[in-house]
Amino acid sequence: MRGIYSILLLIVSNVFMTLAWYGHLQVKQWPALAKLSLFGVIFLSWGLALFEYVFQVPANRIGSEETGGPFTLFQLKIIQEVVSLTVFTLMAVYLFKTDKLAWNHLVGFIFLVIAVFFIFKKW
Repeated sequence: MRGIYSILLLIVSNVFMTLAWYGHLQVKQWPALAKLSLFGVIFLSWGLALFEYVFQVPANRIGSEETGGPFTLFQLKIIQEVVSLTVFTLMAVYLFKTDKLAWNHLVGFIFLVIAVFFIFKKW
């Protein structure tokens, strides 16, 4: 269960991360953002990033072998990357509506799945 909790917390963390890093670029969808100064956007992003860390740190602590979890540091990192790109892709396509999923994105995801295989494989 620790592994599942870790992954769920990483998903929530990455929603906040994506909003903090890229949400401010969506001024067409959220006109209130267009009125913010650069410093206003930075503070808004920092506020969202705080919640990213509120979920990221426990996710890593719960999931890490060092604290009783099932994952090594390398495994945690590759899980984080796959979750990050998956959450970003879903938000870019369905929330931000800035891009469409193309064949090359799917090929990239296949390579990520292959990376997960190699990281988790005990040789």
